[in-house]
Amino acid sequence: MRIGVRLALTAFVLVSIAVTAAIVHLLWWRTARDNSRELAATINAQIVQAVEAEIQDVATQGRSAYWAIRTLFQNNVLETREADKREFVFLAQLQAQPSVSWIALGWPDGDFFAAHKLGDEKLEMMEIGIVDGARTRRVDRYQVFPNDIEFRERFFEPSDFLSTDQPWFSTTIDREGPHWVDVVDHPTGPRPALVFAGPVVVYSRTVAVLAVMIEHDRLSRFLSGLTVGKSGAAFILAPDGRPIAVPDPEADELMGTRFDIRPRMLAVAEHAIHEAMAPDATRMKAAREMRLVGADGEAYGVTLTPLAYAGWTLATVIPESEFLGEIDRTTQRLAVGVLALVIVAALLSAWLGRRLLAKPLGTVAGELDHIERFDLEAVRYHPSRLTELDELSGTISRMAGGLAAFRKYLPADLVRILVSEGIEARPGGDRRELTVLFADVAGFTGLSERMGEDVVPLLGRYLDLMSNTVQAESGTVDKFIGDAVMAFWGAPYEIPDHAAAACRAAVRAVRAIEGAGLADDRGAPIRIRVGINSGPVLVGNIGSRTRLNYTVIGDAVNVASRLEGANKAYGSSIIIGERTRELAGDAILTRRLDKVAVYGRAGGTAIYELIGLAGEAPPPWVAPYEEGLASYAWGDFSTAITHFGQADRLRPGGDAPSRMLIARCRGFLADPPPANWDGTTALLSK
Repeated sequence: MRIGVRLALTAFVLVSIAVTAAIVHLLWWRTARDNSRELAATINAQIVQAVEAEIQDVATQGRSAYWAIRTLFQNNVLETREADKREFVFLAQLQAQPSVSWIALGWPDGDFFAAHKLGDEKLEMMEIGIVDGARTRRVDRYQVFPNDIEFRERFFEPSDFLSTDQPWFSTTIDREGPHWVDVVDHPTGPRPALVFAGPVVVYSRTVAVLAVMIEHDRLSRFLSGLTVGKSGAAFILAPDGRPIAVPDPEADELMGTRFDIRPRMLAVAEHAIHEAMAPDATRMKAAREMRLVGADGEAYGVTLTPLAYAGWTLATVIPESEFLGEIDRTTQRLAVGVLALVIVAALLSAWLGRRLLAKPLGTVAGELDHIERFDLEAVRYHPSRLTELDELSGTISRMAGGLAAFRKYLPADLVRILVSEGIEARPGGDRRELTVLFADVAGFTGLSERMGEDVVPLLGRYLDLMSNTVQAESGTVDKFIGDAVMAFWGAPYEIPDHAAAACRAAVRAVRAIEGAGLADDRGAPIRIRVGINSGPVLVGNIGSRTRLNYTVIGDAVNVASRLEGANKAYGSSIIIGERTRELAGDAILTRRLDKVAVYGRAGGTAIYELIGLAGEAPPPWVAPYEEGLASYAWGDFSTAITHFGQADRLRPGGDAPSRMLIARCRGFLADPPPANWDGTTALLSK
């Protein structure tokens, strides 16, 4: 059966407009939902950063107070039994460090002395020892004023508290340096707290244990000040789901934390961590987003993020209706309006298209086909009685002439890509987040000197493999510099998963070169080193008016080059930057190598070794290495050495990063880092 052109064109336009409207509507709906979830992710990232900074600040204050007092004892400026000076020093440090709740000293005979903060306006000094044959607790309480401390009362009471029975004493007395301990019991009763404890050594003899304690209430008050959307909340949980801190604005050293704050959201957070934790796991390995329905029937978005200390997890809970409710209501209203608009616009567009546009637009489409194929000489100007179509045809003709200028400096296939992306042949560019890769052959300088001109075929095979792998993952090879290869992803084509694509290319390139059997003049297989980094860069046409190079420049490019060179120090093949690890997500398998300050760039950044791709089982030596790195970051160097040693033994042939960090930990045990040390190591080489 045949139909007329009029009916066919009308039906075509009606269907096209209806489908287009439906697609646009669906895309808007999905974009709105994605933007809402991205907003929630941004809020969570800000909360995680704030909580980690707070915990780091708390830890720094604890370490600072410990080292200040320990220095006085160890240098014999102050004796541990010298009560008057000791009280003055403890009170001064307690006031100087707002996060510190207790500063305590325990002796091997069970005696105990401490300065204890009671809220913001009261302090107490207590000493537990033998008085008249019985163990007695003496308490002196003080009122704190802006510029003074005034004694209020003193009382005595029996006490069976022994410092030697406390975990912070028993786990510390035989150690060489300080460490972090979780405690609950105090002379005043059970109160969960973090403790930074270490031995007091005078003339090579341990005479006491010094402990700086920070109660969990400090974190509860901090959480209460965080804004989690309009009605969400953040909680810190132990690996077993036990709440460590909740957003309690009234938590203090006298009344403790009330765990009935936000009970429905706390129950959702506890359920989430029980569901997310593996049966035998002691800590979460990576952040996880979940959607759970609470006992009240309301849906919540939950994000679990592992923290560096003691296996703790930060849980942010936000009602889903807070972000998606208005979107759903707006979608329903728009659906009715769009449907009516589609019907009216389709009828009008069909009539206009049938009468005025079909043939002229067909001619213009033919010219655009020539441009798409980069057949610029075939483009012609077609005059039209319609002003807009006449201008469009002239613009297309002039555009074809302008695009021809790209042949001065780029191959036709790259020009086609640049034309399709709308990039003009003139100097300039725009800022965009891309992923950059640098690769070279290990020991190539010596290899080229030994092989001479015979190195050219080997280099050609290596560059072919690298180019094919990059192009197979939609990357752009920027340049070859001897044996070095520079490539990038995300331009000129926009690739949503550019970080994951670069990581896949790196892993497959290493494996392809190993599988090809490329070997040097001595028969040894050649090895390549790869550095990958993501970040905002300037991408575009760089050069002069007559000679251009489509390339990328910026800090992210420099860091990628430094990471490629860092492989030599760590004995690895592929190192990726922190932003690349974040963007690639679950598509890759990595381990965190270190936190470094890259040469020529201020600030520390985490670096990762790319081990494999999604679906591959992690090697058994990864878990003990990461446990060691967590202990190292907290200054527990003895525990870190144990974990690193296990990783080195489990990996066939040994693990070079583990051995390097073992040596670094031993150096810190001999010469501890400063109190404000945050685990960053300078990467001095380029």
